[in-house]
Amino acid sequence: MDEPTVPLGEPELWRVSAFRRAMEGTSKDGSHLSSLSPSLLADLQRFQNSGTGSEVLEVLAACLRHSQDMALHLDRDQHVLPLTVFPRERLFHTPLPLDTLYATRFDSVRLLQVERAVLRAPGGRADDLAAPTDQCHPLGPLLWHLALHGPRFELLPELAGPAVYRVAPDLEVPAVLSGALAAAVGRLRQEPVSLRALAAWPGFDRERGARLLNGLYLQAGLIVSRTHPGATGDSWFSSLSKW
Repeated sequence: MDEPTVPLGEPELWRVSAFRRAMEGTSKDGSHLSSLSPSLLADLQRFQNSGTGSEVLEVLAACLRHSQDMALHLDRDQHVLPLTVFPRERLFHTPLPLDTLYATRFDSVRLLQVERAVLRAPGGRADDLAAPTDQCHPLGPLLWHLALHGPRFELLPELAGPAVYRVAPDLEVPAVLSGALAAAVGRLRQEPVSLRALAAWPGFDRERGARLLNGLYLQAGLIVSRTHPGATGDSWFSSLSKW
C-alpha cells in the first residue's frame, strides 16, 4: 500500500507533478487567464509579456485592484495549495488548516495557475458552490504574510520608480507587525519618505522596506506621491521634505 503523501489530518492535495501533467496544453505558464475579465487579463498580461511570468503578490494585487474573485493554485512543498480570494468580502478560502497554512515557508511558494473563481463567498445562497464558512478566513493576515515573507523582495510595479510613501491615517496596525515594522508604520503616518530613506531606518534595509510598502499597499493603507519634491530622486534627503 502506498504511503500517504500529506500529514495525517490534512486534506489530500495534488502533487505538483500530477497537476502539471493535467494542465499540459493549456497555456505556456499553466494559467487559465482567458477565464478572467478583460481588464484583469490585460493587467496580468503585463507580467506575462515581461518574460518573467506572474508572481503570487502581483496577481493578488491585481485581484484586489479589480475586485474580482480569483482562484490561485500554489506550489507548496511540491503539493498544490488552492486558494480562492474574495476581495470584496476581504476573505479567502483554503482547504488547508489555518495553522498549517501559516507554517508554510512562504518564500518558497510559487504560482502554478490563475483562473476565475468557481467557489462563491459565504453569505449568499447556500449551494454546492458556496465556500464552507469554516474554511474561509480574513484576507488581511494572508496578504501581510505573503508581503513580508513571500518570494517577492522588490517593490510591486505599481509602487516602483521615483516616489515617496506615507501611511493612510485610518490604517490600523495589525498584530502581525511589531518592533521596527510597527514603529515604521507610526513614523510613516507623520512623514513621507522614499524607499531609500526608509531602508536607512533602524531595523531596515532596502528589501525589508520594500516588503513593508508592498504590505501596506495590499491593505489599501499606502499613499503614493510622485509629485512631491522628494520623489524626484530616491535620495536620503527626501524624508526631510514636508508633505
